[in-house]
Amino acid sequence: MEKKERQQRILQELQVHPHVRVTTLAERFDVATETIRRDLDALSSEGLIKREFGGAAARPMGHQPDLAERQSTAVAGFERIGMLAADMVRAGDVVMIDAGSTVAQIAPFLAARRGTLPRTFLTNCYGVVHGMGDLPDHDDVLMCPGQFDRRENAVYGSETVEYLRRFHANIAFIGASGVSRQGFSDVNRRAVAVKRAMMERSDEIWLMVDHTKFDQRYLENVAPLESLSGIVTDRLPVPEIASQLERAGIKLLAWQDPIAKTA
Repeated sequence: MEKKERQQRILQELQVHPHVRVTTLAERFDVATETIRRDLDALSSEGLIKREFGGAAARPMGHQPDLAERQSTAVAGFERIGMLAADMVRAGDVVMIDAGSTVAQIAPFLAARRGTLPRTFLTNCYGVVHGMGDLPDHDDVLMCPGQFDRRENAVYGSETVEYLRRFHANIAFIGASGVSRQGFSDVNRRAVAVKRAMMERSDEIWLMVDHTKFDQRYLENVAPLESLSGIVTDRLPVPEIASQLERAGIKLLAWQDPIAKTA
């Protein structure tokens, strides 16, 4: 069994059992205990599990590190997700952009692309606005009103949702804490309302997540997989998850194979 597949199996085990021991996992996967320890250390460094003496525990479904911590532990090639997503935006498009460490990666790549027709961007994320510092003068950026959340560097609340519902967009880019058979979910309940508003008002909906978010579930389900146009990620998921996405009719765009689609 390859390392990545073994680590994915460990995450699946923690969805069933809240605590796993090194010795038990070593026996199950027929590898040395030191190999399992390295797996657990790697998963812990990515913020996916909580390392404990003799094993590991699942991170609570209702908890997520703040934006700065997530950015500091981002997976390699994090910005490539933003590059792929930015390539999808056309001249003249109206684009809604969610808040989050992954989604914010799209901003500098959008600023670097200078089309002949003006584009309009709506976002609730200050990180996205700051990342568009070199945007062409004929492009517009609309920042949503709302209650500021310093942990996420974004605004949320009823004012944010109502503001978004005034507009129509060609495409929306949203993030999530996890993606599973049940759909995609998030820890932040206020963020869920904003994501749904963007989805309601956009013709296409693309989820931007790194590979560690696959087969993960969190506090509140945002929507079923079928509601998405596609997923932009940094690495193709394991075959089992890829098959689930294919059955749901979800397009899959990954850096390792930029033209790869499961539908």
